Amino acid sequence: MPNIVETAVAAGDFTTLVAAVKAAGLVDTLSGPGPFTVFAPTDAAFAKLPEGTVESLLADIPKLTAILTYHVVSGSVHAAELEGTPSATTVQGTDVTFDTSDGVKVNDATVIKADIDASNGVIHCIDTVLMPA
Repeated sequence: MPNIVETAVAAGDFTTLVAAVKAAGLVDTLSGPGPFTVFAPTDAAFAKLPEGTVESLLADIPKLTAILTYHVVSGSVHAAELEGTPSATTVQGTDVTFDTSDGVKVNDATVIKADIDASNGVIHCIDTVLMPA
């Protein structure tokens, strides 16, 4: 079974995320043993950001790394396990909140495809890029 990075590459709609992970030097980490849960913004999610945001982040690796690690939670957590879980601490160090009253939301992002298993964790596709406070 492919790891998280290989799975994201194969999916085809995470090209911006994969480019950002490469730019931030996180490929080895997210290809490592984990397990990790990644809330992965699609290319469409990145496209919703204001013009020039992605380019400026690619030029600011510390900020890019903080945003990317804000999308990762340690452990392999499937969507059904989020019910009744109000929040989780991200690898970045601050918390994301969950709302399972109507599907699954992470902060303001909706999980549009859940439970994509990888050899070192699980990916949940989200429709919005999460920004740490």
